[in-house]
Amino acid sequence: MNDQMQPADDGTEHGHGELGDAEFAEFLEMAAEEGFDQEEVEGALGEAGHGPLPVLAVVGRPNVGKSTLVNRIIGRREAVVEDRPGVTRDRVTYEAEWAGRRFKVVDTGGWEQDVLGIDASVAAQAEFAVEAADAVVFVVDATVGATDTDEAVVKLLRRAGKPVVLCANKVDGPSGEADATYLWALGLGEPHPVSALHGRGTGDMLDEVLKALPEAPRETFGGVALGGPRRIALIGRPNVGKSSLLNKVAGEERVVVDEVAGTTRDPVDELIELGGKTWKLVDTAGIRRRVHLTEGADYYASLRTAAALEKAEVAVVLIDVGESISVQDLRIITMAVESGRAVVLAYNKWDTLDEERRFYLEREIERDLVQVRWAPRVNVSARTGRHVEKLVPAIETALAGWETRVPTGKLNAFLGEIVASHPHPVRGGKQPRILFGTQAGTKPPRFVLFASGFLEAGYRRFVERRLREEFGFEGTPLQISVRVREKRGRKK
Repeated sequence: MNDQMQPADDGTEHGHGELGDAEFAEFLEMAAEEGFDQEEVEGALGEAGHGPLPVLAVVGRPNVGKSTLVNRIIGRREAVVEDRPGVTRDRVTYEAEWAGRRFKVVDTGGWEQDVLGIDASVAAQAEFAVEAADAVVFVVDATVGATDTDEAVVKLLRRAGKPVVLCANKVDGPSGEADATYLWALGLGEPHPVSALHGRGTGDMLDEVLKALPEAPRETFGGVALGGPRRIALIGRPNVGKSSLLNKVAGEERVVVDEVAGTTRDPVDELIELGGKTWKLVDTAGIRRRVHLTEGADYYASLRTAAALEKAEVAVVLIDVGESISVQDLRIITMAVESGRAVVLAYNKWDTLDEERRFYLEREIERDLVQVRWAPRVNVSARTGRHVEKLVPAIETALAGWETRVPTGKLNAFLGEIVASHPHPVRGGKQPRILFGTQAGTKPPRFVLFASGFLEAGYRRFVERRLREEFGFEGTPLQISVRVREKRGRKK
């Protein structure tokens, strides 16, 4: 690891990212000199430093008004709302804020018991949303009362053990509140009478939601406590060789391998000895395109893949070198990057490559994967075991980059050099400047830059590229946010 970098101190929880008290005090002085007050600085660091926000899942049977409630919570009409059941099938995530606290809201399809095909997959998707959430809003139609399906959802929620806020929806006036009281019988505590359509009672319900959500995100990935063997997700499109690779590194047949794509349905967690260390590998079902149109087990499997990625620390993305890099491959890589995990690209079936295909593959990589040049690359053959041992150094490199933190002093010396040698282009007679910055968090590394004006996307990419050249960060996405200094002249 570069001597200019250091691992993050995960024990620091000050409400200002991972900066220690002394470093934060110095940083506040620097900010004050440039016209930023403490509230602005803490707000910017809080947003960047915490990484994943607490997650609230909104669940219930079909057509009880979940998407309408989600729109009410997030304050805009984004979730699809239609007066017929089953419109929402995919698990959809939005950011929301209430009483100054930010969190994520997951809108789910309606949950039903004893269903088949796509409806069963929707029910499975709702269960995964609950599994990944910090708290749950359970929506019941107060005008109908508790049904057998509602009772089944209650059993699911009790098994999950997550805090639950019971929302008695469609209570449009005082006369409907009597209907809501009958929902005490569900045994989930006080029903909160709400009209998601008109907004009645939603504020009181959100106050209860904030009590149920943790102040800060869990020190876990997808509910898996940190510590113990490092957790790796093997992801890729169907039949790319994920199960074969797992069997090869395990040294035995632990997973069914079949020529038929999509044999693997559920992730199989395996403790593997590799490179003198123990790792936890998750073999996942292949991700298919247009997931929402895929019925039954394949849809279920794609959701399991997403759940495995949420639990992982590093994603090993397998790519079949015998076929052209597809939109599907790119979507899976994007999914891994956006999840904030460390990333390794493993080009599988290398033993089958001839010179002509190798030439075109390298051109495809140069053209299509330019945005992930920072990800370590390993050419492997899961069938023969070729270069499988090289996976461990690549994974360790990616994890080291993922956990790296640049001290604020070194970062600002570097930013000063950038501003002097490559200033932002002049736009509209103005030239915005990076004034100072800090790294607010790790896993992945998250930076906050304070600037005198808006920084264009191209300049942000330039700053990211220079950060990587200077400090490494191999194998990890970088998250860079910019806080622009407000004009205060007229306030006085």
